[in-house]
Amino acid sequence: MLLAGFPPLTIALLVAILAASALMSGLSGFGFSAIGALCLIFLPPKLGVPLLMTLSAANQIMSLRQLKADMAPIKQWWPNGPAPYLLGGLIGVPIGLAILSSLPTGDLMLVFGGFLVIYAGYSLARPHGVHKTVGGGWLASSLVGMSGGVIGGFTAFPGAAVVVWNGLRHVPKREARAIVQPYIFVLQLLSISLLALQKPETFGPRYWLLVAITVPVVLPCTLVGVRLYKQLSDVNFRRVTFILLGVSGIGLLIKAADTFPAVVHAMKTAGL
Repeated sequence: MLLAGFPPLTIALLVAILAASALMSGLSGFGFSAIGALCLIFLPPKLGVPLLMTLSAANQIMSLRQLKADMAPIKQWWPNGPAPYLLGGLIGVPIGLAILSSLPTGDLMLVFGGFLVIYAGYSLARPHGVHKTVGGGWLASSLVGMSGGVIGGFTAFPGAAVVVWNGLRHVPKREARAIVQPYIFVLQLLSISLLALQKPETFGPRYWLLVAITVPVVLPCTLVGVRLYKQLSDVNFRRVTFILLGVSGIGLLIKAADTFPAVVHAMKTAGL
């Protein structure tokens, strides 16, 4: 029996991956695609990428609803909230999509993935309290947001640059989430909208069936992650973000090394 054209075991593995993605994203406020990218082992990118975008947006909606008390009103988004990042991100996304279609993205993912792994490893190994806070203003935030949009255009991880910047500025966890989550949510909506306009055939029956199967798992796992987040101290929250940044970097390195085809072949040979 096939579901959406896939064997039950494949569907079960997809659900497990997306449940872990939702849990960790609910916990940290970002990183859904970092873990969810493993779905591309089983799904073709034309199906898997829009599915991840949609589920990531649903994940962010659920988190934002649960943490609305922590989110600043929209009128306070400028200049110290998410507005400067969003301004830059909206400019950066089209650039990232252009890079995706014209430049060797494997090399770019290799460089950025390596940077994330090194930065995350250094940050986790650094003794607590040993840090140098980096200053910033709306212009710097806009440039970081633009770089995130560019990077997200060819890696699907738009929040990584903003998370790194918040870490360098030593931003408390509530303020960090109040910036990162609206940023990721808006950029995901932009990406989905552009995809729907450019390639409406992407959102076919198999896509909607997979959404119907996975959303009932993603949303409850998001709630569990948010509840765990509320129990974290600022120090432990930073540790979680560094771990997820490292996972994101490893995911980019795997994609850059072009190992997915070999894994896919092995999975198909095993009957998955």
